[in-house]
Amino acid sequence: MTKRFWATSGRDIVFETPVLSLRRDRKHRPSAPHTAHDFFVIESVDWVNVIPLTDDDEVVFIEHYRHGTDGMSLEVPGGMIDPEDASPMVAAAREMREETGYAANELIEIGSVHPNPALQENRCFSFLAKGARLVGEPRPDDTEDIDVVRYPRREVPRLLREGRITHALVVAALWWWFQYEELS
Repeated sequence: MTKRFWATSGRDIVFETPVLSLRRDRKHRPSAPHTAHDFFVIESVDWVNVIPLTDDDEVVFIEHYRHGTDGMSLEVPGGMIDPEDASPMVAAAREMREETGYAANELIEIGSVHPNPALQENRCFSFLAKGARLVGEPRPDDTEDIDVVRYPRREVPRLLREGRITHALVVAALWWWFQYEELS
């Protein structure tokens, strides 16, 4: 496969929020420098998803109200990697604890994806949390409306098939998990 790069002749932030920024890149093909185009990129920190698996073979999910769809979404815990997080793994453990009240004996990075490389530059890292156990009450952020639910591992494929899990990054995390399990 041939790598193709575009030359950047300008870059500026056109909109900024506490969660993301919208950047305009002025680019052209090196073979056609007279034909410049504006491309818009969403700048965001990297994200994590974590699949908490209990010793009794249940997956800890959250029912999370999402403003984009104006409804509840069945997901695994996850969120942004904060500046004070030393690594994606630290962020995964923190998000799991905050959103579910669970901690785990072992966290394993099972894969990562670019959420939407056409528009975004960040990554989403997926982790499997083995030996997940309840250690306290969930402590979600003030803007999060979350209920913790558990499903037996064997029901996860059905939840996907029936469209109960529709968050693309959660589907990707579960795919990474299935691949990890198959190869282990």
